[in-house]
Amino acid sequence: MAEPPGAQRSYAGRLNRILGLYLVGLLGFLGVMAWAEQQGLSRHWIGPIFLFLTVMMYAVIGVYGRTSDPAEYYVAGRRIPPIYNGMATAADWMSAASFISLSGALYLQGFAGTPEVPGGLAYMLGWTGGFVLVAMLIAPPLRAMRLYTVPDFFQVRFGGSWPRILAAIGAVLCSFTYVVAQIYGVGLIASRLTGVQFEIGIMLGLGGVLLCSFLGGMRAITWTQVAQYVVLLLAFLIPVSWLAYKQLGNPVAPLAYGAQLGKIAERESALLASDAERQVIAAYQQRVREYQERLADVPAALERERREARERIQQLRSRNADVDLIVASSRDLVAMPRDEAEARARWTRELRESQERAQPLGGLPRHSQPFAGDPDGNEEQQAQYDISRRNFIALLFCLMLGTAGMPHLLIRYYTVPSVAGARASVAWSLVFIALLYLSIPALAALVKFEVMTHLVGSRFDDLPNWIAQWARVDASLLSVQDMNGDGIVQFGEVHLGADLLVLATPEIGGLPYVISGLVAAGGLAAALSTADGLLLTISNALVRDLYFQSNRRKASPEQRVILTKFTLLSVALTAAFVASLKPSEILPLVSASFSIAAATFVPAMVLGIYWRRTTRQAAVAGMVVGLGVTVYYLVIHNAAARAWLPQALLVPGLWWGIQPISAGVFGAPLGLLVTWAVSLMTRPAVSR
Repeated sequence: MAEPPGAQRSYAGRLNRILGLYLVGLLGFLGVMAWAEQQGLSRHWIGPIFLFLTVMMYAVIGVYGRTSDPAEYYVAGRRIPPIYNGMATAADWMSAASFISLSGALYLQGFAGTPEVPGGLAYMLGWTGGFVLVAMLIAPPLRAMRLYTVPDFFQVRFGGSWPRILAAIGAVLCSFTYVVAQIYGVGLIASRLTGVQFEIGIMLGLGGVLLCSFLGGMRAITWTQVAQYVVLLLAFLIPVSWLAYKQLGNPVAPLAYGAQLGKIAERESALLASDAERQVIAAYQQRVREYQERLADVPAALERERREARERIQQLRSRNADVDLIVASSRDLVAMPRDEAEARARWTRELRESQERAQPLGGLPRHSQPFAGDPDGNEEQQAQYDISRRNFIALLFCLMLGTAGMPHLLIRYYTVPSVAGARASVAWSLVFIALLYLSIPALAALVKFEVMTHLVGSRFDDLPNWIAQWARVDASLLSVQDMNGDGIVQFGEVHLGADLLVLATPEIGGLPYVISGLVAAGGLAAALSTADGLLLTISNALVRDLYFQSNRRKASPEQRVILTKFTLLSVALTAAFVASLKPSEILPLVSASFSIAAATFVPAMVLGIYWRRTTRQAAVAGMVVGLGVTVYYLVIHNAAARAWLPQALLVPGLWWGIQPISAGVFGAPLGLLVTWAVSLMTRPAVSR
């Protein structure tokens, strides 16, 4: 039963006062930390303080919001005001991919991406366009049905158990892939803030996730996400506004950064004509030849390198060399591949990386070019242009449809009081997301200009401290190596990982370390907020939609909630283990999850809502085909999976040049076609 308008206004007013006090307290905390840094507080203390206090703040909200009531645990009592649900949705949406990796992707890929790595603005356009589909097609009808989970819709609409089972399997697959990416981001940030190992950082951050989602479900998660949105908003806007003011005298980065695009283009032209940059390219080409020689006879090359390493250690000892040099050489010997298979895998990976770096601009495309290649160039350039444009559109398509079908996003609109509230909530979500999304391309351009004008041209013996600190966290995130031996940093010698850029921006811009702590806390908030919703979605699918549908054992609603909580704990620990293996960067993992969601849910869901003729058999067939084709395309292009699959199942090469992360571009249309065709051949069993 809906609350009376007076009670709703009183409730909203109380929430507004709490939010105001929270914002004042957060700004006061930042002021105290800035003062403490000026008084000499070590950065070794600042990072752990930010990590501990923010995670504890989220944990307090989680404890305060604890509940065993099913309506509160699953849908927050359906009484979240649209503006607060919009903030929570924005925090849920600004995952580690959006907050941490998207600016880095634009830095590395430019606006359009490359033939091998599609992306750039496709992420922003696809995800934002997906919200329009949610507002127009999905959220209001689902809210009107007063459901708890997305698989609920498939059973209510089509009847039977198989639609719900398939929807639950799809929800688990796409959400688990997504949550692994978030927990990877948690480990990355926690290890940077505290200096602990990556794996320990994962466990530290995971405690905050579990305290929020384990105790209070959607009720606790919603208010935690509102608090996290404020943190990540401040964490993103302060550095980008500072860089815009520093470079252009205007802190409104989305309006000002366009002036830097022309300067970046001029700088790129100068780098392409630079003799020093050509020397760097030649050095990487020489390294490519060395790896090719090693791979031609791996056993002999591995034995030769071990022998040379042992001789080098003996020479250092015979000369009574510095202990640090002997220890470093010993570490190099220990770090060598243990066997032929490991050596082949490592050298193949390093060969590929060297081939990418042995290109102009360190293998990066020109920042503002529409697509790779040239539509008016030679045959190879035209082919590159066509493949780049094709992958851009395919990724855009998958991200839009994936947004419309992502289970952890759709259940957010179950928490508002009414259908009209669902529409308003989507609108507020877009407003709060736009506050950050409009600044993401600005940050990429401003950081690239900063690197080109301040880091490039500096001396290797005068590098800033943040380079060594980040290189210790993960060498794949940052490497700066004097390839041509001139002692001067060239652009081609600098490698920044996509997952590093935002976290390192305060130090790149010369801001106090307190802002670095705030940015890391913002990235942690983005990862935790999304992980909370995803873990709840997975546990709901496993318990409500699979276990209790296949097992007819009776259980009270409270018992179901308790079982859901412990399932959530098990899923979180499993995801943490997978994330500790560092299976991929954040963006590819997230993109794959959107392809799965697009192909599994959207065709049957949209047809089920708007076409009465859609049948149960058609929904099942469409979901099986869509999910099967998408997962197959992802798996056959995964190196680890290919080693386990029968050769008969492997198809060489890409289909029409489409990269695996856009596998949904095949699965979703096939799923739609199968659902439509089977509906025409069968009779509806359930009327709406």
